[in-house]
Amino acid sequence: MLLSACATSHKTSVRDTTTPTIHSLTLLHKYIVPYNMPFKGTTVGGLSGIDYDSTRKVYYLICDDRSEKQAARYYTVQIPANNYDRDSIHFIGTTYLRMPDGNVYPPAKALAPDPEAMRYNPHTGHLVWSSEGERIISEKGNIVNDPGVYDIDSSGRFLGSYPLPEQFHMRATENGPRRNGVFEGIGITPDGRCMFVSLEEPRYEDGPRADLRDTTAYTRIIKYDLHTRQPIAQYAYKLEAVAHPAVPDSAFRVNGISDILALSETQLLVMERSFSTGVKSNTIRVFIADLQHATDIKTVNSLRETTHFTPGKKKLLLNFDELDTFVDNVEGMTFGPILANGHRSLIFVVDNNFDKREETQFYIFEVKQ
Repeated sequence: MLLSACATSHKTSVRDTTTPTIHSLTLLHKYIVPYNMPFKGTTVGGLSGIDYDSTRKVYYLICDDRSEKQAARYYTVQIPANNYDRDSIHFIGTTYLRMPDGNVYPPAKALAPDPEAMRYNPHTGHLVWSSEGERIISEKGNIVNDPGVYDIDSSGRFLGSYPLPEQFHMRATENGPRRNGVFEGIGITPDGRCMFVSLEEPRYEDGPRADLRDTTAYTRIIKYDLHTRQPIAQYAYKLEAVAHPAVPDSAFRVNGISDILALSETQLLVMERSFSTGVKSNTIRVFIADLQHATDIKTVNSLRETTHFTPGKKKLLLNFDELDTFVDNVEGMTFGPILANGHRSLIFVVDNNFDKREETQFYIFEVKQ
């Protein structure tokens, strides 16, 4: 049964609220930021989420530094809208994320967040960011921190958090979300009424992780009503198989949702990232997902134990393997400004994991309608 529409926001929209029509994507330019570039006392890297502020004409990029290099933070950046070969990316600001007590996050593993996604809400002027939490089980002691989704103002000040459905609490046992497989994507509908939050990988109860030729990996997408701030629905999303065998075969490999963009209350852009040890490029696949006829599974604890649900439908929009360039760990995407020809732009950013063997990349695409 479909839920009714989310409550109408009391704020005036400053963004086009029509559902974007996307037929295809054309790559316009690729930028690479120097490794470990210093900026205002911080180390640039680990860029895991991106969103565009059309009023200020800047981008906000969250960094997934767990306060190990510097305190958890986000950057404000300018990206050229044209003249790509003459202009470059400019970092213009860094803002530290604040805990509820007003302090920055410390490097202690038991307290530090794992920032992964960020959205700017033009209807409130606030930013929303997500943490994957932590799950370290060892003989020296366990660290079990819940993931979360938080509101902050432009200074990084904590404004509030969103209720966490019971299925997404971290546990010391193999229940709930997997470590590093939690809230990687956030999408706010153009009208500001709803927010979607995506789980990167399946919960333990929902079945196995994606693997080669796998057909049973289902992860979840949560829908929030932004007026009440309450979670109102959950939907199953079927992940693609891991794109390439690892080298050696027994080495680490993974595929999951690395980001989402909300096109409407029923349509999303979903980016899946597949990584296999020993394979240089990541396989990045972008899908248009339709949740209109998907089952609300918020009361279903285990997708492994039932077949009585309908997942969201999906259609491939772009496979980065077709770009004929080295594609690293793409983790964030956002619509950018309207191009000179009237088409939308779509920008992707790469998390280099602060590793000198990887690259901080930006991809600028034209959206063909």
